[in-house]
Amino acid sequence: MNLIRCLHITDLKEAVHQIENVGVDPTGIELMRGKTLHFNLKVEGIDPRTANILKQEMLSLGGDAAIDGRGLDCSVQSTDGLLMGSQKQFEKLIQKLDVYPHLQKVAQALKETFQNMFKNHFTLRCRRRTFNLGERTLLMGVLNVTPDSFSDGGRFFDKDKAIAHGIKMAEEGADIIDIGGESTRPGSKPLELEEELHRVLPVIEVLSRETDIPISIDSYKSEVASKAIGAGAQIINDISGLHFDPALASVAAKERTPIVLMHIRGTPETMQKDVHYDSLFSEIIAYLREGIERAESAGVDPEQIVVDPGIGFGKTFQDNLLLIKHLSEFRILGKPILLGTSRKTFIGKILGTDPDHRLEGTLSSIAIGVLNGAHIIRSHDVLQAKRTIAVADAIRRAEG
Repeated sequence: MNLIRCLHITDLKEAVHQIENVGVDPTGIELMRGKTLHFNLKVEGIDPRTANILKQEMLSLGGDAAIDGRGLDCSVQSTDGLLMGSQKQFEKLIQKLDVYPHLQKVAQALKETFQNMFKNHFTLRCRRRTFNLGERTLLMGVLNVTPDSFSDGGRFFDKDKAIAHGIKMAEEGADIIDIGGESTRPGSKPLELEEELHRVLPVIEVLSRETDIPISIDSYKSEVASKAIGAGAQIINDISGLHFDPALASVAAKERTPIVLMHIRGTPETMQKDVHYDSLFSEIIAYLREGIERAESAGVDPEQIVVDPGIGFGKTFQDNLLLIKHLSEFRILGKPILLGTSRKTFIGKILGTDPDHRLEGTLSSIAIGVLNGAHIIRSHDVLQAKRTIAVADAIRRAEG
């Protein structure tokens, strides 16, 4: 009996590798590689006429499109469409849509989608170090200089303890140290500016001298970020994705500093009070895209923007699981992806444990996140996370 295998091919590199193994010549590889990758692209809020054209054109190319049956007779004002086809079929669809003047924007959006989906390597430039994301997954160590953070509040509130822990994280293999002075746990209230500065600046000043690891300032306030950069910080990590203090974008642009844009629903004080999404991924992607546009409009280098879906920030238990499971959807934004699951409540709910006993759950989520496309992992437990990432990266890069 002949042996049959079902190959799981997820990127062009793997596609080329498998076709080469069969013995196909270079010309044949170029013709065939786009046929090995199948995509399901959901286009939301399109008019029925456009939906019908998309379905007809996909069918003519051997693909298909699922649309609301009411769209066939235009009895609804808008519909969603699920386009199903290979990369090669989508390339031909884009060419066809360019012929329709009113569909050229759709064609351009599809073209940008594929450009972003196939973008695997990014360069993050800090003042002292340049990271080539894609070669390996980076690790951002968490250093909360707070008395009330959900997991380690109070442990490193003392300046000397915070500095010692930062140095320890650097020795354990952290690529970045993320320093925050304001707790953003569910229900937390905003912190006064002067108190936040008082907490973080002395720690940043010392750690930036004592180690060459880039320091990230975890703050949504433009003044805090500006003074933190003056003290030695090299990255901005904004939980609001430029929605709380848009002036933060100008700081990142002026200082030529990488910036992480995270999604949050509401504020830390209110984010878990009424959590509902009509379309979880669509709403988060739209929010992050708005933050990206604000950053780029202010002059931030497009290559210096990182996105974070915001696990636990205005999300239900099920939302968090889905975001990790389908993390690769955020590749559509064309930016590196940061994932922060460390010790969070959804892990505690699964394991029935408090934050001090969620290590195994955290490491499981990290491994899955790396395999699903995370470029940066944010974790409290640096040594264990570093080892987990190393194994997950090796599996992710494996060929055969």
